[in-house]
Amino acid sequence: MNPVLFTYGNFEIRWYSVLILIAVFLSYFFIKKEAGRFGVKKDFTFNLMFWTLIFGIIGARLYYVLFNWSEYAINPISILKIWEGGLAIHGGLIAGLITVLLYTKKYHMRTIRILDFIVVPLLLAQAIGRWGNFFNGEAHGAATTVEALKSLFVPDFVIKGMVIDNIVYMPTFYFESLVCFGAFIILLIIRRLKYLKVGTLTAAYLLIYGVLRFFIEFSRTDALLLGGFKIAQIVSVIMALVGLSILMFNSRKGRFEDLYNDNANVSDIKF
Repeated sequence: MNPVLFTYGNFEIRWYSVLILIAVFLSYFFIKKEAGRFGVKKDFTFNLMFWTLIFGIIGARLYYVLFNWSEYAINPISILKIWEGGLAIHGGLIAGLITVLLYTKKYHMRTIRILDFIVVPLLLAQAIGRWGNFFNGEAHGAATTVEALKSLFVPDFVIKGMVIDNIVYMPTFYFESLVCFGAFIILLIIRRLKYLKVGTLTAAYLLIYGVLRFFIEFSRTDALLLGGFKIAQIVSVIMALVGLSILMFNSRKGRFEDLYNDNANVSDIKF
């Protein structure tokens, strides 16, 4: 696939950059709408998303560069070329979480409540962003066959794009995108449930993406390694365990305690 959407002179626009922008705008729209439903001011939401995006991208890039330093040591200036790919989602999640934690503490907002607003659209953003990997010819799995992909009902245009240097690769980005989008739709429905607890959406995100990424990494050929272990799998296990712990903690609460859709517990969103 051609990673460049269009070129004008020496200036080029890449699919990767465009898809990230689309993901950002859509996720912000959903976050602002949901937060506004509970009386969170637009200025707070905009500023939070702005800084979370900035530090999230920086974190995603530094995470990727750190574990691929040998590739960047020769030409450090290439670290700035994020439009060519090389953003590690786990690095972005960690940096983004730290940003949200610090920002919500500064304004005396309840962090887990704000995270509940963020994680659902985040799944949509990830589903969209994975297609940037498709156009860059990255984040794919091991070599496979056209017949195997057809048996998995992979669209022909995806199969065609996964033929790199005459080798057919497993489109792990495609399966990850499908699951993330499906989870986004499901959580959109779940967050309207009457007895949903605060923190359950965050827990669901951590469990869903943690488990998904853990298994996806078995096929990924470009996984970041540390001592022979795949970093993404280690982080994914931690994510899933944290998500499970939150669900277990919520299960001990009373039926009417700390409800997500209860406006009364949003009016004072303090720790």
